[in-house]
Amino acid sequence: MLRYVLRRILYAIPIALGVSLVCFSLVHLAPGDPLSAVLPETATPEQIAEIKADYGFDRPLPIQYLKWLGRALVGDLGSSIKTGRPVMQEIAPAIGNSILLAVAAILLAFFVGSALGVLAGYARSRAADSVVTAVAITGVSIPHYWLGMVLIVIFSVEMNLLPASGMGAADWQHMILPAVTLASIPMGIIARSIRAAVIETRKQEFVQTLYAKGLPSRKVFRHVAKNVAPTVMAVMGLQFAQMLGGSILVETVFAWPGTGFLMNSAIFTRDLPILQGTILVLAMLFVAMNLAVDILQMLMDPRIKRN
Repeated sequence: MLRYVLRRILYAIPIALGVSLVCFSLVHLAPGDPLSAVLPETATPEQIAEIKADYGFDRPLPIQYLKWLGRALVGDLGSSIKTGRPVMQEIAPAIGNSILLAVAAILLAFFVGSALGVLAGYARSRAADSVVTAVAITGVSIPHYWLGMVLIVIFSVEMNLLPASGMGAADWQHMILPAVTLASIPMGIIARSIRAAVIETRKQEFVQTLYAKGLPSRKVFRHVAKNVAPTVMAVMGLQFAQMLGGSILVETVFAWPGTGFLMNSAIFTRDLPILQGTILVLAMLFVAMNLAVDILQMLMDPRIKRN
């Protein structure tokens, strides 16, 4: 077990370095000058050179990357060009808000998707299976931003039941619409994954043997659920990680102050340190989540230990 964990950690290190390099390169290859947000129109060449030196933009890109990576390893991601505050102070509350929204969405997607997936798996080729499949495909196919705007029109504008944007004192009320919107795609993916896993597990000989021995259906279901759990864990882990980095449109539509909303603002203001820092932190969270899922799968499925 320890050897497997150490091997997975060693595999994650070059992936993290590669992600950091890509993150650094992409924002520098983007068109436009990141210093235009802080440079006055009447800035002299001397002032421009001084500001570039302050932010380290006057050095070759490889040197900039190494210095940026060295500071990032100790938690220093620089200062925001727009506000002048340390990047980590800007990112920390946004990450907390994104995690809060992602947890609510993944829990909703898990319970609804699991119920639909089990129902479809036990009602294979029946009307219930067709209905669940249609719901899952619809959830995966509908664009996030469109669904969010439709929910705002229905529940906020027409019915005046839920707040349309922001994050007020009653967090759970402000969270309902963005959580439902964000949960639509993972709900469909989880439902379809569980349906396939349940159907495949029910075909196994041990399940038929349990039924032949007269074991009650609810106890057989426990064995089926135990075998389906590693698949559910893998899908949930990947979907949760994608929610943290892929919720930019949802957070923008609902003005939810998370990392997606922060990145959207940084893109328009050309705040390069904020953009770099946010992408890097989200990428590292994605790598860490994949590592955690691999380890949890190993603990839940003894067969992985032999691989």
